[in-house]
Amino acid sequence: MSTFTGIGMTMGADASTTPTFQGASTGPRVVTNDDARSWYEAMSKAWGQALDTQATRITDLSAKVSEGGDQPSNMVELTAQSLKMQFMSNNAATAQNSVGQALETLGKRQ
Repeated sequence: MSTFTGIGMTMGADASTTPTFQGASTGPRVVTNDDARSWYEAMSKAWGQALDTQATRITDLSAKVSEGGDQPSNMVELTAQSLKMQFMSNNAATAQNSVGQALETLGKRQ
């Protein structure tokens, strides 16, 4: 079985496997058939969940800084988490675009 592994998520490539999302503090969360009707939709939801988790980290750190915790260590951590969010967002968009283009190409061949 091949798997798709992104930041914070692992997804099986064949339809019989269940994609999971590794949350920051909640542990693995399975993307079920109720959540997604295809592996492409499951991949989208897993990326969305990973990005939501990262956004929460940034929001929490930002609140900490705005409440007077403006020590250099907090500022560096906020900057690092923001850059991680940028990296994750770019990779999510690239993954979605690449898979979408591949599916479009397959659709044209049939």
